[in-house]
Amino acid sequence: MGKRKKDDGACAIAAGTDAAACCKVESIISVDERGQMVLPKELRERAGINAGSKLAVASWEKDGRICCITLIKAEELVEMVKGQLGPIIKEIL
Repeated sequence: MGKRKKDDGACAIAAGTDAAACCKVESIISVDERGQMVLPKELRERAGINAGSKLAVASWEKDGRICCITLIKAEELVEMVKGQLGPIIKEIL
């Protein structure tokens, strides 16, 4: 087995590692009649999500239907975008 690189905060799948090592079912939640859902307290605490935290909603389509929905902390998304676009922008400028 090779050594694993320390994760810098974003999900390891973003760095190209094995998806099975990164993703897991944390809980099953329900959506109420108003479309609201509750993230379990333990998950919010582990993820550092507090009242007022910003989350980006990303979705994937398969055969014209949304099959997957994920939440990404906004600051993590910003860092991922900077990591991807930063080198490209530097080259352009």
